[in-house]
Amino acid sequence: MSKIVERTLDFLELFAEEKRTLSLSDIARLLKIPASSCHDVLQTLQERGYIYELAPRAGYYPTRRLLDLARTIAEHDPVAQRADILLRAMRDSLDESVLLAKVTGLEATYLLTFEPSHPLRFRANVGDRVRSLYATSGGKAVLSSLSPRDFAACLKSLTLEPLTKNTIISKPALRDEVEAGRQRGWFLNREESQDGVTTLSSLFAWNGVNYIITVAGPRSRIEPKLDWMAGLLVDACHRLEMRREVA
Repeated sequence: MSKIVERTLDFLELFAEEKRTLSLSDIARLLKIPASSCHDVLQTLQERGYIYELAPRAGYYPTRRLLDLARTIAEHDPVAQRADILLRAMRDSLDESVLLAKVTGLEATYLLTFEPSHPLRFRANVGDRVRSLYATSGGKAVLSSLSPRDFAACLKSLTLEPLTKNTIISKPALRDEVEAGRQRGWFLNREESQDGVTTLSSLFAWNGVNYIITVAGPRSRIEPKLDWMAGLLVDACHRLEMRREVA
């Protein structure tokens, strides 16, 4: 990644983490970079209207310009426009976390996340990546999207380290698990990546690209309704895949 781009993103994420005004020395100290490098980025962001100085020596804070741009971008996101209403309705019906991720090679990045009303919930942020290929339902869905040859090569290279006592650490067992998920149309993670958490995922394709919908929550709430949730999940993927592709 370009160092300039990475540093600019670090600046913006730092303000989100700190939730307060920051001086030049604060930014340099927290990001562990020279003050001279901070000054260049800070001055450019200020000139472009993304950051303002409250008063001389009073620190800096982002303006709402970034929020306005983000809102406009989000309102015209083709994937969000396509899936937002359906996945919100699905979240409301299930009252569990519902997530949409885009598959790129061996990775999947969350594009939409909808949280339930329960205080105890599964959480993931937009921009996060599916954390494991072998211990999550989303990761198994990614594996299922590979050609037989690529899947075999990927399986050979994977190191299956236990994340919980339920993590599959046998490659033949993982191969069988992925195949079983492919056959039924959805993939399951029963406390394999995190204790107490069950997730289920299914794939759909749009414009030649694979996407994953995941339902996640505490095992105590998911397990009694697993088959019903799986049916809604597969139906949602089918409906999204069958819609007309946009130009």
